[in-house]
Amino acid sequence: MTEEIVSQEALLKRLKRIEGQVRGVQKMIENDRDCESVITQIAAVRSAIESAGALLLNNYMKFCFLRGVESKSESVDSLARAVAIWGRVHVGD
Repeated sequence: MTEEIVSQEALLKRLKRIEGQVRGVQKMIENDRDCESVITQIAAVRSAIESAGALLLNNYMKFCFLRGVESKSESVDSLARAVAIWGRVHVGD
């Protein structure tokens, strides 16, 4: 089973949903909600960000390796940098 490339529109929709989640967390803090509820929502935001990042990396791989780029070595280097950047985001998980 192959995964399809996610459209720009779908990615933006996900990011807007995440933006709404972050605003919700801000309101929870402003309203002195209990810490467990706030942490639960922050964990949901983190999960949503990780999911969006994984989709972007998947798209990147599809474009680089399945679309027939001019220079495979440049694509591999570029993908390696993207994975390294994403890996730094996950430090401590």
